[in-house]
Amino acid sequence: MRLNHLNLPVDDLAEARSFFERAFGFRCVRQAADVVSVMSDEHGFTLTLANASRFGGETPRYPDAFHVGFIVESPAAVDAAYQRLAAANVPLARAPGQQHGAYGFYFTALNGILFEVQCTSRAAADG
Repeated sequence: MRLNHLNLPVDDLAEARSFFERAFGFRCVRQAADVVSVMSDEHGFTLTLANASRFGGETPRYPDAFHVGFIVESPAAVDAAYQRLAAANVPLARAPGQQHGAYGFYFTALNGILFEVQCTSRAAADG
């Protein structure tokens, strides 16, 4: 069994779609007006972004421990992701560093969603 997709309710569908395209290389494979965007990454993972207000919901408020995590192949890829986000004016509170036995960083975007980018390679863990 493998995870097929994740549906992430968001406050601003257009902003979320653009963010995932620019920041993480997702591509939109289907857009249904301002209701949903179906995104895919280079590994075949499907991320569905849903406009929360179109489903009768309010602006999503995720619990403190909730986050969206990305694994990259090397410490250099972590640094490259950090630089790409900084160049896109995404607020980044702390530079990449050692955390939980891995090299990476956290940041918030899209109205408060916590994101993590990390590399768990042995070289990163040895720091």
